[in-house]
Amino acid sequence: MIEILVLTREHCHFCDEAKALLTQLAMAYDLVVDTLDITTPEGEALALHSGMLFPPGVFLDGVTFSYGRLSERKLRKALERRLLQPQKEQTGTVP
Repeated sequence: MIEILVLTREHCHFCDEAKALLTQLAMAYDLVVDTLDITTPEGEALALHSGMLFPPGVFLDGVTFSYGRLSERKLRKALERRLLQPQKEQTGTVP
């Protein structure tokens, strides 16, 4: 399972697109998607700490993945790599 956190804000078109894409991808991948408003103290601290310049900010398993318009292609590649990684570790073929 991959945990995804999306830093969002109200009236953010790219945030809405990111949430819709993640909802769609959650049907194909084992994802847990949470959102956090960037205007909250916790959201502001996370954005500052991660160097996120503007929403949406996307974090995969707690690691900064992207901010701004979310690339479906880039995200799918990252998800595939993360899902294959445990299998490689089990077979001893970790690069």
